Amino acid sequence: MKTMGEEKEKKTKEEWESKNSRRRGESERGGWLPGWGGGPWPSPFRLGSSSFYPLSLASLLPFPPSAPPPAPRPSPSREATLHPRPLRLSVDRRRVRPTKASWSADAWRLGYKAPMGIAEVALHTMLGAFAAHSPASNLPLVADARRRKRNAYLVPNARALQGLLKFPRLRSVRRQCQRIDDLARVTEGNGNWVKDAMNNASQVLDDVGVADQAVGGNGGLNGNTVKPAPQRRKTSSVEDEAWELLQESMVYYCGSPVGTIAANDPNDSDLVNYDQVFIRDFIPSGIAFLLKGEYEIVRNFILHTLQLQSWEKTMDCHSPGQGLMPASFKVRTIPLDGDEDATEEVLDPDFGEAAIGRVAPVDSGLWWIILLRAYGKCSGDLSVQERIDVQTGMKMILKLCLADGFDMFPTLLVTDGSCMIDRRMGIHGHPLEIQALFYSALLCAREMLTPEDGSADLIRALNNRLIALSFHIREYYWLDMQKLNEIYRYKTEEYSYDAVNKFNIYPDQIPPWLVEWIPPKGGYFIGNLQPAHMDFRFFSLGNLWSIVSSLATTHQSHAILDLIESKWSDLVAEMPLKICYPALENQEWKIITGSDPKNTPWSYHNGGSWPTLLWQLTVACIKMNRPELAAKAIEVAERRIATDKWPEYYDTKRARFIGKQSRLYQTWSIAGFLVAKLLMEKPDAARILWNDEDAEILNALSTNRKRGKKVLKKTYIV
Repeated sequence: MKTMGEEKEKKTKEEWESKNSRRRGESERGGWLPGWGGGPWPSPFRLGSSSFYPLSLASLLPFPPSAPPPAPRPSPSREATLHPRPLRLSVDRRRVRPTKASWSADAWRLGYKAPMGIAEVALHTMLGAFAAHSPASNLPLVADARRRKRNAYLVPNARALQGLLKFPRLRSVRRQCQRIDDLARVTEGNGNWVKDAMNNASQVLDDVGVADQAVGGNGGLNGNTVKPAPQRRKTSSVEDEAWELLQESMVYYCGSPVGTIAANDPNDSDLVNYDQVFIRDFIPSGIAFLLKGEYEIVRNFILHTLQLQSWEKTMDCHSPGQGLMPASFKVRTIPLDGDEDATEEVLDPDFGEAAIGRVAPVDSGLWWIILLRAYGKCSGDLSVQERIDVQTGMKMILKLCLADGFDMFPTLLVTDGSCMIDRRMGIHGHPLEIQALFYSALLCAREMLTPEDGSADLIRALNNRLIALSFHIREYYWLDMQKLNEIYRYKTEEYSYDAVNKFNIYPDQIPPWLVEWIPPKGGYFIGNLQPAHMDFRFFSLGNLWSIVSSLATTHQSHAILDLIESKWSDLVAEMPLKICYPALENQEWKIITGSDPKNTPWSYHNGGSWPTLLWQLTVACIKMNRPELAAKAIEVAERRIATDKWPEYYDTKRARFIGKQSRLYQTWSIAGFLVAKLLMEKPDAARILWNDEDAEILNALSTNRKRGKKVLKKTYIV
């Protein structure tokens, strides 16, 4: 005997199907979804007391047999309109209500559960909303070799994301811009209804800061993320100018912001590649937008650069490993084949094959992972990092970095110029900057990786690498007065398992400047370590990010800041912060840099001062509860950086001159200043960037020291 609830449900189903058959015509599979331009609405599957209407926004498919929907949970008492996404629906009073267990379009087809963001729920609650799930959903990748066969390389919907993707010799990426041409058509006359939908979605997902936002006739809905209401505060004229310049540097692709160009000097006619979006350069811009509550551009950047990752790039018949992120990309407008008047936008990436020196960017993928974690922590939208394609991209980066090689050390072996210092500066080998970013990216990835059977070996290898890398850097890269004295007394040519001078460092390598320069209180991590070679230069980015990532111990972190404070006139002087100290000069400069005319002593990468490093100094100082040091540096920068037109870098030993080849209105100089100011106003926001010290790593390190040697000898194939 049927219950009253079942009869109501059956009646509701019959009314629904009858209504749709009259509107669009009945088919054997079912009716049509009202308000959509096309696509069959499959017959509902029944489970328990709920009806499930599976809908994929890119291709309407039934439930994957291997991934049935979850069992229903009690719905909220509040009524809501029909959600045209593949949601779990509960039938009640001839209306349906979305529950918290939302299913995103891509995840539905792959049988993967991922919570949706508040803006997605609100937007797709509207009947007739467009079928774009995210800025990079189902981006068709096409060939650029004269485009004779337009669809030769199109990737079928997200079902193709199984395993590693390879696309032979792709030259550009094109996206079919799927969005509402006239948003007023959807919201016109329904402003209150849209606002109610936003409020309902906010309460269902317990999101923050969007429920009170008023959405009018042409509100900022684009299918991705809704900007929270801006909070007015008192700002200096320098900050106001910086925000205006940052907004002007934004790059748009298919009408959506996807990044910021490297420099935006209106008087510079020789752009070279400064009109491109660089991965590493966008990081401070992305952090500034996150702190300002403008999440859309960061989300778009993350997803679009991910689409560029899977390309197979070739240089002289050789291709780099899969997982490599591009150094930069540019939005180009090209004419369509066969139509002289029509054009299309394409993304043209550079993986280093066009860069000076042809060096692949090792740090791009590491920065991408760090920004992905910061986006999730700041916006609360974890659906991006839980996407199947994002998880796959993250694993590709990790597998590339964790691959076995000939090296005996846990540090990453890279060539010269593979990071921020992208010219020959003698940092080939195991530079500190790469190791600090590598350690931070491993910790961030471990937080975001979803547990599954295929990830067990990868996570195990990741944990082992973290322990080994932490021990190696803390033990062998650290330098203070006591350690320097030990090196001074080293014996050489030791052949034994318990040698003190493990890397056979000759005491005569100690440079004369270091003996007088290193303070009695304080220390730092050296720039590089290889057999019989120690690079004793102080590299700011590597040391600061060692603090941020907790690669340095608490004692070492304070010692680094003590050294910066005691050597303020050398490292900060009239503009923060020296990229490295000291500069290579005379014969040493000729041999190591190859007589590079751009890296002359105390210029550019060779001892130049870079204002963008201000934000990393601020994060490190806030983490160690020493904000007064960052405030002092910000005050120094604020005196002249706007007057000098936001240079890329400064020259001379005390940073008195604008760099001789420095670009003006450099975007990451602008963004670095803004991030530093914002973090000083809201210090707790810096938590989206730093990593806390891991107790498991500490225990492992203490055990290793007690036993006198490494315990973990088992290796894992990644």
